[in-house]
Amino acid sequence: MSFEISGKLIEKYDTVVISDRFKKREFVIEIKESTPNGFEYVETIKFQFTQDKCDSLDSVNISDDVTVHFNIKGKRWEKDGKVNYFNNLDAWRIEKQASVASAPPAPAQSASEIPPAELDETDDLPF
Repeated sequence: MSFEISGKLIEKYDTVVISDRFKKREFVIEIKESTPNGFEYVETIKFQFTQDKCDSLDSVNISDDVTVHFNIKGKRWEKDGKVNYFNNLDAWRIEKQASVASAPPAPAQSASEIPPAELDETDDLPF
């Protein structure tokens, strides 16, 4: 099952080679949620890319707004007779969100630039 979540990239780490068959690269995004009564909650969520996906982080920068597509993986781990469970958020794609501020604003038209067909000369206001 896959999920997606959007937030701001706040940390990205170097690729760590665990063995000759496994490498990972972790990163953290920040998500802000507001409640109806005005409280703002900030969550910081750590993900990991593995294997050939580690280079996916090269295309995004700290403070970029991103959408992360990921799977939740769970593992059972036993050592010295003690059992433990842990989860990983395994990202498989990261996309930079389009910034609204990066689009140039449309130039305003003055009345002299508006074609005559669009001017309304039938102003029936009393003043």
